[in-house]
Amino acid sequence: MLDGDELREMMGATAAHTRAERVELASRYARLCHLISAQGISVAIATISLFKEVHEWNRSNLQGYVEIFVDVPLEELMRRDPKMIYRRAAQGELTCVAGVDLAVDFPQSPDIHLRWAPGLSADDAANQVISKLDKDFA
Repeated sequence: MLDGDELREMMGATAAHTRAERVELASRYARLCHLISAQGISVAIATISLFKEVHEWNRSNLQGYVEIFVDVPLEELMRRDPKMIYRRAAQGELTCVAGVDLAVDFPQSPDIHLRWAPGLSADDAANQVISKLDKDFA
């Protein structure tokens, strides 16, 4: 299990915010996943990689690739805002915020499309994903 925030810190990419920088970082993540999976290890990675070229590369190069799109409305992301990203963007302190002033490419045909809904718990969401994985990808 790989976490995008932890990888970003490990790779020293804390300043990668423009589209080009984000695509390059997402491509590094994808190549790392390719290296690990080529050794027979299953990889799950949690990232915000909303770029068409990354989705296409993953589908073409990662055997057994399953794309899970956790679809949360911008209003809900702004309400949660645990890292104060949206608040800082609104105050002009931060730019290149995905979905705010940085265009993103939402997946056109994710393997699993998990839509946020009021009251949906993290456990319920995880169970939906696990059920779909068991049913369609076992």
